[in-house]
Amino acid sequence: MTTVPLAARLTRVQGPLFFPVTAYGPDGSIDLDACRAHVESGVDAGAAAVFVCCGTGEFHALTPDEYGRCVATAVAAADGEVPVIAGVGYGTALAARYARTAEAAGADGLLALPPYLVLADQAGLLRHYAALAASTCLELIVYQRDNALFTPPTVAELARTDGIIGLKDGHGDLDLMQRIVTAVRRDAPGQDFLYFNGLPTAELTGPAYRGVGITLYSSAAFAFVPDIALAFHRALATGDDKTAARLLDGFFAPLAALRDLGRGYAVSLVKAGVRLEGLDVGGVRPPLSEPDPAHVDALAELIGQGRALLAELA
Repeated sequence: MTTVPLAARLTRVQGPLFFPVTAYGPDGSIDLDACRAHVESGVDAGAAAVFVCCGTGEFHALTPDEYGRCVATAVAAADGEVPVIAGVGYGTALAARYARTAEAAGADGLLALPPYLVLADQAGLLRHYAALAASTCLELIVYQRDNALFTPPTVAELARTDGIIGLKDGHGDLDLMQRIVTAVRRDAPGQDFLYFNGLPTAELTGPAYRGVGITLYSSAAFAFVPDIALAFHRALATGDDKTAARLLDGFFAPLAALRDLGRGYAVSLVKAGVRLEGLDVGGVRPPLSEPDPAHVDALAELIGQGRALLAELA
């Protein structure tokens, strides 16, 4: 684990944020060799950071022991080249336990998933994330989605909390995000607070989030088509709007439409994509289900179309 603070490392990243899947063997157990190969290939392809055991990595389906071994495997695979951020979640006590496990496994930081089940008020959410940040030496990114939605004053308070360095938005309300950015800038001056676009198929909303000043984003597509994901990232970062629009229209918008055809496809379809690209990472664990075979065939066809578009753009 590097001594450079995570916030400083993420501020200067150049590339998509990689959310690897968790690989399982034929008997359903964790396949650490495949996990390592998956992370290594993503780092070699140009990932700016690795977010392991998060939503795409089926955090919900892992035992504490499996979780620790997965995080340690990702840390070894990344080998210090890029930061490794581990997902944590559930209630405060369990989230803190996972945080300490991730710290012991060598992770560089944490992504705090929403608390399990309950609908908390803003004061309760603040208590939860402050306690989680205090439980570990690792810096923490808070994930806004589902039952963890924040008002602008709450995010400003999060930004003033030691150990909390950023907000990943999976909610998608750009008006709210602009008000959050403004509130933090006004009420938490001097804080190097980071923002991430965390919507499914985040490329689709990348241009809109960039307009709010949010340039960091998670890329589910990077897990199985890093070449296409990187081409879009370069186009977006350099202001090549024509290329970005071609990739949006020809690949990412159809991918999002395909993803919306089934529940849980934000995970299971990504995993199918990884398998289509030649790495056997197994299926998904319950309660998720495998995608319809016709949809997997459609994904294979779309990947071919995306690669053809890349060749045309080149």
